[in-house]
Amino acid sequence: MTWFRNLTLFRFSEKTAKSLKSLEDKLDKHRLRAPGPIELSAQGFISPFGRGEEVLTHKVGDFVLLAIASERRLLPNSVVNDELSARLKKIAEKDGRKVGSKERKRLKDEILTDLLPRAFTKMSRTACYLSTKSGFVVLDTASRKTAEEAINQLRQALGSFPAVPMAPEESPRRQMTEWLIHGKLPAGLVLGDECELRDPAESGAVVRCRRQDLETDEVREHLKSGKQAFALGLTFEDRLSFTLGEDLAVRKLRFLDVVQDEVEASGRDAEAGDIDATFALMTLELERLLLKLEEWFGLPRPDDN
Repeated sequence: MTWFRNLTLFRFSEKTAKSLKSLEDKLDKHRLRAPGPIELSAQGFISPFGRGEEVLTHKVGDFVLLAIASERRLLPNSVVNDELSARLKKIAEKDGRKVGSKERKRLKDEILTDLLPRAFTKMSRTACYLSTKSGFVVLDTASRKTAEEAINQLRQALGSFPAVPMAPEESPRRQMTEWLIHGKLPAGLVLGDECELRDPAESGAVVRCRRQDLETDEVREHLKSGKQAFALGLTFEDRLSFTLGEDLAVRKLRFLDVVQDEVEASGRDAEAGDIDATFALMTLELERLLLKLEEWFGLPRPDDN
C-alpha cells in the first residue's frame, strides 16, 4: 500500500463500531463489478491489496483498511455531440426539415446506447480505514464529494452507517488565526511555510503564501487587516507535515524521514508490498494526530445509543 496523502475525516459511535464485526461478509455482496453495456459507471469495493485479490478488508490492531472503487465508461461529450451533429445533418439533407427538441433528445439517447458498450472504462479507487477504538473514518482524499460517495457506499453495504463529518466545538479558522497572530501553538505543533488568508466577507481578498516564513510582519499585517487563516501549514512532532484546512481536511500530508527510517529499521520493505509494516506505522502516527485534533478543536464522538 501507499502512504495516505490527504485525509478527509468522519466519525462514528462506539455502538456503530461494535456492528463492524461482520464487515467482510457485508462488503462481499457489494464488490465492484464492471458497468453494464448501457451504464456510465458502477461502484463497489475491491481488495486493498489490488482488484485481483479476494479479501476486502485488512485488519491490524484497531484499524481496518478497505478500498472503495468506481469504474466509469469514458465517452467524451465531444464524441456524442459530433455523432449527433452528423445525424442531424443527414436528416436535414434527406428530409429537408429541422429536428425538434424531443426528437433531438431521442437521437442523443440512441447514440449513447450505441456507443456506451464500445467505450473504454477507467477505474478509480479511494483508500480508507476505520479506527474502531476512536471512531474515525479516514479517507485518502481531499475531495469532499469523493469522500461522501465513499461513505454512501459503506452505508449501502452495511444497511446503516451513521458516520458524520467533523463538528468542531472550536472554530478551526479562529484557532488557526490565533496561532498565527500570537505564535503560540499547542505542544508538538510548529508552523510550516504556507497558509491561505482570506477576508471572511463574501468575495473578499485572498492571500496565499508558499515557502514563506509565517512569523513575518508581512503576514501579521494581513491578519491585522481582518484576514483569517482558512488553511495553515503545520508540522506535528517532527514526524508529519501537512496543511490543515478550516474544514479540518488534511492536505499535502507527508510522513517525514524519521517515520520512513522506522519502517526501514523494522527490516521490512514497504515498497516491496509489506502492507502490514506501512499500515501499522501509518495508522499509529495518524491516530496521535487525530486525537490531538480532537483535543485542539473539540471533536465529540457521536453517541447514537
